[in-house]
Amino acid sequence: MSKLVVKDNALINASYNLDLVEQRLILLAIIEARESGKGINANDPLTVHAESYINQFGVHRVTAYQALKDACDNLFARQFSYQSKSEKGNIQNHRSRWVSEIIYIDTEATVKIIFAPAIVPLITRLEEQFTKYDIEQISDLSSAYAIRLYELLICWRSTGKTPIIELGEFRNRVGVLDSEYHRIAHLKERVIEHSIKQINEHTDITATYEQHKKGRTITGFSFKFKQKKPKQAKIATETPKTATTDLDTIKPLTEPQIAKYSMILCKLGSISDLSNFPDYPTFANWIGNILRTPEKADEQTAKRIFTALKTETDYGKKND
Repeated sequence: MSKLVVKDNALINASYNLDLVEQRLILLAIIEARESGKGINANDPLTVHAESYINQFGVHRVTAYQALKDACDNLFARQFSYQSKSEKGNIQNHRSRWVSEIIYIDTEATVKIIFAPAIVPLITRLEEQFTKYDIEQISDLSSAYAIRLYELLICWRSTGKTPIIELGEFRNRVGVLDSEYHRIAHLKERVIEHSIKQINEHTDITATYEQHKKGRTITGFSFKFKQKKPKQAKIATETPKTATTDLDTIKPLTEPQIAKYSMILCKLGSISDLSNFPDYPTFANWIGNILRTPEKADEQTAKRIFTALKTETDYGKKND
């Protein structure tokens, strides 16, 4: 059965920052509300089982449990902002939390979410301005930025192109923090181009982007996309893709390389679920230890780290 996600375009175009696991958790809660027939309100909890997260996103069981625990800790503090018009036609700037309560039941490996009152109508009003998409389209996206960009693009499915999105507005919409990617080259490479690569590979659309300038300064971006031809449904017995990185073939890294790559890897959405740390530097230090002595880490974890190293950085492409 198709698992449809429905969000009001006011929410799609909102400014917020959720990490990969938090976004996935929100989407599963929306699906739970629709499939169970419970609907969404500001009083009754929606239950998301770890098993659903594991099956939908192909995540290892132990990793899923820890990721959901961490998401519960962080999601309660998350906020989002959006705009609407008052009865007099004036712009109203809203700011709200995502959830009013969140519960993790360790022995049952389940999460219970009660959405904040402000977000309930944005998710539940089924009107023409809503964007609808199947969760399968974003299940293989390993970047929170890619999920947000995909949602932004399909708001414009009828035209296949977006208007110019001003630079600051774009950063807000896809959830780039004020402290991140101040250099345009880094923003383009690590947010836009990386997201488009994932979208083109894993979703039902193929996208490109164009930068816009005033003089020599880039001031915004626009996007075009096309619908892919429908593919045959995946065979149910298809086995999940596994990493092919052979740890025995990895050459030892120098300390400068470890310092460089651990800081890059700690900010990647593809391995963000491995983090159980309060900040990037601590996560980077943990990654650095695995890069230094992979044999001391869990083999599956080490393979994920080194797969990310090979695919997401310039490792092996040039000398440091």
